[in-house]
Amino acid sequence: MANDALICPTCGRAHAPSERFCETCGVPLVHRGGKEPAMSERQQRARKIKPQYADGKLVKVARAANQPEAEFIEGLLLEEGIPCMLRRSSGFDVAESLAAGPRDVLVPESGAEAAREALAWEGRPGS
Repeated sequence: MANDALICPTCGRAHAPSERFCETCGVPLVHRGGKEPAMSERQQRARKIKPQYADGKLVKVARAANQPEAEFIEGLLLEEGIPCMLRRSSGFDVAESLAAGPRDVLVPESGAEAAREALAWEGRPGS
């Protein structure tokens, strides 16, 4: 069981294996001894998601001009622990250019307010 213990890389506090974030610092926990088991990219992304932001139906919080911009927004939200899904906006299904066209950024209802706050910044064009 001691090998399964997780610690905070910032404050060094030990946590149970069922925890994912330090209660004090809020950073993702690591395995004691620094030997992190091999995880897929999908598992690594899932560990960043804060459970309080993963409840409810999906709601639109942003619109991106294209796929790369949508993926950038997705990365910003994931760094805040907010899961999201990207979908092509209605009426823009263009088979020959899959990365073109606007995308809707959707998050669970419980994370919508946090997502909007994370995406708001001073001096944004058009504000």
